[in-house]
Amino acid sequence: MTRTLIAELRGKVGERVTIRGWVHALRDQKRMQFLVIRDESGLAQVILPKEDPPNELNEAVSTLTAESAVTIVGTVVADERVKLGGLEVRLEELHVDSLADPELPIAPDSALDKRIDWRFLDLRRPDRRLIFEVQTTAEHAMREYWRGEKFIELHTPKFMGSASESGAELFKVEYFETQAYLAQSPQFYKQMAIAAGFGRVFEVGPVFRANPSFTSRHDTEFTSVDVEIGWIDSHEDVMAFEEAWLAHVLARVKETHGEAIEATFDTEVVVPSLPFPRVTLEGAKDMLREAGHAAPGPEDDLDPPSERALSAIVKQEHGHEFAFVTDYPTTVRPFYHMRHPDRPNLTRSFDLLWKGIELTTGAQREHRYQQLLAQAEDKRVDVGPIQYYLNFFRFGAPPHGGFGFGLTRLLMQLLGQDNVREVTFLYRGPHRLEP
Repeated sequence: MTRTLIAELRGKVGERVTIRGWVHALRDQKRMQFLVIRDESGLAQVILPKEDPPNELNEAVSTLTAESAVTIVGTVVADERVKLGGLEVRLEELHVDSLADPELPIAPDSALDKRIDWRFLDLRRPDRRLIFEVQTTAEHAMREYWRGEKFIELHTPKFMGSASESGAELFKVEYFETQAYLAQSPQFYKQMAIAAGFGRVFEVGPVFRANPSFTSRHDTEFTSVDVEIGWIDSHEDVMAFEEAWLAHVLARVKETHGEAIEATFDTEVVVPSLPFPRVTLEGAKDMLREAGHAAPGPEDDLDPPSERALSAIVKQEHGHEFAFVTDYPTTVRPFYHMRHPDRPNLTRSFDLLWKGIELTTGAQREHRYQQLLAQAEDKRVDVGPIQYYLNFFRFGAPPHGGFGFGLTRLLMQLLGQDNVREVTFLYRGPHRLEP
């Protein structure tokens, strides 16, 4: 049988169709039975007059339970009184593909952890599906822009033979007769691609952080979006690329889903103007103090309350949701970030804040071998286990830089959600390894 999606019923009035989906609601009245069927494209009302005594089809409808998987055959009828698109399907055949247990374990207002326990049921909700429709559109738009700019896609290994920089936040795993680490980021490998002459590269893939944090924006496995660009002059080139790329992505999302996002999540997708506001970390702390907020010390990064406060100041002063914070001290940046030649205590680095949360970390990388060695020594990094990485810079490496961020943070801010768990297909945290 040929399946018709519910969204296609408008063009099938008067025709006999087959729809397949789940029982969203059931009203078994004295003279009429009403079913609301849900598939991935929408909701449809199905009706069946109730005979006295009830016939076999009536009896079959009466046995249905919410979330049962069914196949419906019937004729599409236009009726402007029907709230679901002015259409209904007059039931002629019912096939129960799978009868659901009568008591559902969760409801839309169940606690988040409980809903994650039954994530497959939670994801049947149309608003949950919209999250992943938006994710798909956003990733497609990312790749669309990257390919237009001649980027190459990478798939880097997730097993590493040594810690990428330090032993912090690393998962150790047995690897035959030795031990390996799950990759925290594709950083070293995307730099290798630049040294290999690829020019511009990107990756969308899993990364792993052994972070025992239970905040709304942390997870132990997430999808990282990474970019690296060769032959740049400074971190300004990286920021210029990112802001144009993000504006393109948000424009595509707004064009495709803007109305649905506003109706479902009461959130407007704002396509940002270019360029994004920029402020040095030192200047950001001055802005915070002038506005009456506490600011971290000179050698410290912004903490989450400072990020939220700074974003609010930028929105008030510039009318912009985004803000680049630049020039972080070496104390809070990795050894491979390039340092300012005139202020060697500062790096050519940046964070991108979006509506109060750090979305991106990026920088120009140090590509000169001897300087990289000196910076590793200054940061007391044991370079022995990562000599393979240092070798990338011994035979002519171009000036380069890039950025990375977690896809779930982008979706969380885009859709006005309070927790990355809501926008992660299957969340992983310190106490969550199932389902």
